[in-house]
Amino acid sequence: MREDHYRRLRDERAWHPERVAEAAAARRRRPLLTDRDRLLIIAADHPARGSLGAAGHPMAMENRTLLLDRLMTALARPGVDGLLATPDIVEDLLLLGALDEKIVIGSMNRGGVQGAAFEFDDRFTAYDADSLVEMGLDGGKMLCRIALEDTSTAATLASCGQAVTRLARHGLMAMVEPFWSKRVEGVVRHDLSPEAMIHAISVGQGLGATSARTWLKIPVVEDMERVLAATTLPVMLLGGDPGPDRMLDTWDKALRLPGVRGLVVGRALLYPPDDDVAAAVDAAVSLLEAA
Repeated sequence: MREDHYRRLRDERAWHPERVAEAAAARRRRPLLTDRDRLLIIAADHPARGSLGAAGHPMAMENRTLLLDRLMTALARPGVDGLLATPDIVEDLLLLGALDEKIVIGSMNRGGVQGAAFEFDDRFTAYDADSLVEMGLDGGKMLCRIALEDTSTAATLASCGQAVTRLARHGLMAMVEPFWSKRVEGVVRHDLSPEAMIHAISVGQGLGATSARTWLKIPVVEDMERVLAATTLPVMLLGGDPGPDRMLDTWDKALRLPGVRGLVVGRALLYPPDDDVAAAVDAAVSLLEAA
């Protein structure tokens, strides 16, 4: 992207805020599923929780222009189906014309700021169901961290359940990302054992008045076949922070298991070890095609 594109973006943000809604209304949409049996969604909702680290660099995502440049590169690669992001990033990319014929999933609850005393209080501070409909997006994603010793979990579960119900009423996908979590020496950690993931899936898939439009977003863990047997819902695999070199083999195996419908990956593809975003994305697309 050239500097004049970003200069125009900043000017439109300041002088013509109405163009965000205009760009959303004009966006060319596509069906959620097509002839391809697997989806690749690029995720970019970590910054809104204050989580800026990637590839060992704690401030890797601090520069918004550089992040947008990486996102534009990723979204332009053949085989990339869409984006998962918060309103600020979605709107930047709408104004840059990067989201035509893409699935766009809005991130909903970003209130659990990384490292905060209230991190388990995952309030809905970004999209809600009505705003997703108004913007013409294709679904909403919610983080659902279940901490048995933290009373904030009850409010998170109730809010996620309400969001699932409202999204379904509008005919939109609800992408639930469940984790069995706790604080270890003051830091929030996810239990990635098969048993913990099965517990998290069991709770997450039961949220809302219907699960008809619920998809799950879960990590690749040990004994993945057993974990996936805990649900009949469509499953998207998340990527996490490690670079794709270490993830490719685990993705390859998991993508072949029943119920898995694709990948939702952000930092692992946007900040690969060799900094070649296009090559990292192409490698992930190749896995999807092989699966």
